Amino acid sequence: MASYGTERGPCTVTGDGEPSEFKGVKMSLEVDTATISPAVEAELSYLAPTAERPRNYADDPPPGIPRTNISHETHRVVIRDLRTAATAPSLDREGFEAIDHRSAVRDFFDDEEVRHVYYPEAEQLLKRVTGADRVFVFDATVRRRVPGVEDRRDGPRQPALRVHVDHTTTSGPQRVRDLLPDEADELLLWRVQIINIWRPIHGPLRDYPLAVADARSVSAKDLVSGDLVYRHRIGETYNVTYNPAHRWFYLSQMRPDEALLLKCYDSLDGGQARFAPHTAFADPTTPPDAPLRESIELRTLVFHRAG
Repeated sequence: MASYGTERGPCTVTGDGEPSEFKGVKMSLEVDTATISPAVEAELSYLAPTAERPRNYADDPPPGIPRTNISHETHRVVIRDLRTAATAPSLDREGFEAIDHRSAVRDFFDDEEVRHVYYPEAEQLLKRVTGADRVFVFDATVRRRVPGVEDRRDGPRQPALRVHVDHTTTSGPQRVRDLLPDEADELLLWRVQIINIWRPIHGPLRDYPLAVADARSVSAKDLVSGDLVYRHRIGETYNVTYNPAHRWFYLSQMRPDEALLLKCYDSLDGGQARFAPHTAFADPTTPPDAPLRESIELRTLVFHRAG
């Protein structure tokens, strides 16, 4: 069985205009239509204005050093349901995409099964969706919500309850150098994307679903680089400050045969989406007896030889 809170290691698998609502997300699975609303209102946690560079320790900090210097502020926003919207989102336009994808994995808590079954599935899926030449899966994280447990402390990884992007213009290329050092110089000549694959392990998911912002509604000034300090390296992520222009979406009652693709970095800077801020959120329509969220996300490097 998986050890909660651990991040599985890498596995090489080679082989504008006006904002629109989204409809046409190809979803073949049934949902309880009586409980679907076009949108919900919920509070999201944003970075509070600060003069300091944000910093958070993934592990215990040195003695006398606070675990984080980051303060957050909540803002109530409208989060629209993709199931009732007008056109389907895409990775290059909005920065995310909703898809049907049935996995052969029987137990997402089994590290070895995830590595040997889910990783190759992810390779084929992303090649099909993006046209990529190569995919490198470098992390899988299982989250299991336990009320009262702090993320990265004792217990399983918890839903991430702050608006963020996993990588930046600096840390995106650095992950290629870190993970594929012998090939990095050549690969960084290609178009490089970091795309997450997020799905619930059980469903329909009602507890703490994932919200994603339309990248076109996010200004560069909303993204604030910060350090994520590990024992042996320092990563960089984007914290996100509030902007009333942000447009938020989620996929209600997600099932294990559905997935969200999230773009966390794109080396191509030609008008397409490069970063999709996202966060878990407390859905006010969640029934009190809803099963607690269990989910898995893969992080992948996606390479396009032609740029």
